[in-house]
Amino acid sequence: MALHIPSPPASGIHVGPVYVHVYGLMYLVGITLAIWIARKRWRAVGGDPALVGDVALWAVPAGIIGGRIYFDLTTPMDIPHVWYGVFAVWSGGLGIWGGVAAGAAAGMWRVRRAGANAARFADAVAPALLVAQAIGRIGNYFNQELFGRPSSLPWALAISPSHRPAGYGQYATFQPTFLYELVFDLALAATLVWLGRHRPIRPPGLFALYVTGYSAFRIFEETLRIDSSEHFLGLRLNFYVAGALTIAGIAWFVHSQRKGKWAAQRTALLAVGAVLAAAAAGCGQAAHPVEAASVPHPPAIASQPHLSKHG
Repeated sequence: MALHIPSPPASGIHVGPVYVHVYGLMYLVGITLAIWIARKRWRAVGGDPALVGDVALWAVPAGIIGGRIYFDLTTPMDIPHVWYGVFAVWSGGLGIWGGVAAGAAAGMWRVRRAGANAARFADAVAPALLVAQAIGRIGNYFNQELFGRPSSLPWALAISPSHRPAGYGQYATFQPTFLYELVFDLALAATLVWLGRHRPIRPPGLFALYVTGYSAFRIFEETLRIDSSEHFLGLRLNFYVAGALTIAGIAWFVHSQRKGKWAAQRTALLAVGAVLAAAAAGCGQAAHPVEAASVPHPPAIASQPHLSKHG
């Protein structure tokens, strides 16, 4: 048997009569850790750490709602076929673009109402958001989702037959794209912290670099992923969204560094508008079927057991 990352044994655990999904648990851990990091960073620049908790009370629910709306609008084929399917975030399905758009809008509103510096606050939370996203990707592993093309690499991920996309049933191991993103998110978070301490970057330059760096990585990631997606001109929808946000992030960073502090608040608001526009652009494209013949055929794992998504 070739080397590979094994499939998870289950997507959750039973706590008495309650079934706890690891996907939701990882989001809870990620959010908690992000709040802790943001509080420390905001306090370090002279801010009131209590503001972080207040912002989170609004931004987190807004981000979950926005992320689910984006998922439902752009991948309706993946909505569970039950009456509550559009709300079933515990089974996977939060679009990062919609989550960032809604969360940023709600968070910016609360920061401005508190009279705090929105640009400095954005820089304080940027690495924390990346850490939260990285932790959330662990949930994708347990849901056996968001993986890439078939692969025979030593770190390829074994996917149980029930979770393989249509047309890929004969393949056993795939690119663990969520793992690539997890590693990249943590590396980018560390880079932003280092830059903030060693380079004179004007706010909200670090947040602009977060938008730029993460979006640029997603351009690469979208060329590997084979999960359900809307397509346009043969490319995945999020490929275009990531490309647009990479350009917007670069322009935002350059503008904020050239114009100085007086432009920071204004560019922060413009960036929120850009994310909202990118999220809106994700609606209404025609679906494109997956083609299995365009990928190489790695060796299958004959003994791979059948595992359901819910254990």
